[in-house]
Amino acid sequence: MHPSHSLLPETPKAENMRDKASLRRHYRQLRRTTPAIHEAIYGAALSFVRRTTTETSVVGLYWPLANEVDLRPLRTQLPNPMALPQADGKGCLQYKRWSGQDLEADGCGIPAPSNGSNLQADEISLLLVPALAVDSSGVRLGYGGGYYDRLRADPLWADVPAWVVLPSNCVRSSPLPRDAWDVPFNGWITEQGSGQVLRPSAS
Repeated sequence: MHPSHSLLPETPKAENMRDKASLRRHYRQLRRTTPAIHEAIYGAALSFVRRTTTETSVVGLYWPLANEVDLRPLRTQLPNPMALPQADGKGCLQYKRWSGQDLEADGCGIPAPSNGSNLQADEISLLLVPALAVDSSGVRLGYGGGYYDRLRADPLWADVPAWVVLPSNCVRSSPLPRDAWDVPFNGWITEQGSGQVLRPSAS
């Protein structure tokens, strides 16, 4: 059974917070790569979306923050309908279609669609999500707000294919700290292409 929203504590364990804070500092530095690497990651993402979706598949993107790969040009380079997340500033995230309308700052101050209905999980075919790091099992290290954790704690959203976008030096072979509510991502997209989590086979 997938974890529910109720599993998200108000305050994580202190030692886990210290571990993640140190890792965030480390990977923020590693993620400061050259424009050429960002261009290569963008090219890999473009190829991945073309290969794994149809023209009618809705793709969830993100509005890039500092040192995140800018995937916004996919909206004009691909026929796919696109969506952007809208955060409420209190830990909840929802997606709305992004069709070129004016954007407004959401609860976290990030540009997001302000009109239109919220998309349901079965209306999105692929999520591309930024990350500071990801490990070989698909556990993602984010900024600590828990927005994607809460969204993907819903079993319906956990079933939507979701891939993190980041440089290859932020893909970690050893495990990242994992909390009870973490739902592993399907894989990652780097300047080297896409890498998929290998699920254990049933015996």
